[in-house]
Amino acid sequence: MIYVYETIPGNPGEKPKIYEIQQSMKDEALTTHPDTGEPIRRVVLGGFGILSSKVSRGNKSGGESGGCGPGCSCG
Repeated sequence: MIYVYETIPGNPGEKPKIYEIQQSMKDEALTTHPDTGEPIRRVVLGGFGILSSKVSRGNKSGGESGGCGPGCSCG
């Protein structure tokens, strides 16, 4: 797998450097870059999902809206 890592800036305002590092899924997350020794942390990325503007309303006769909660304005 390829994991994304970023350096941990040592100074305020310093931007992190981004790296892609290949590792086994069984390997622990790295804490230092294998070549430079800089402190790094693994970046957690979100997956792809499908968003829909349609909301399931469940059983309308019961007066409750399926997945909606209090204050929902989905109509």
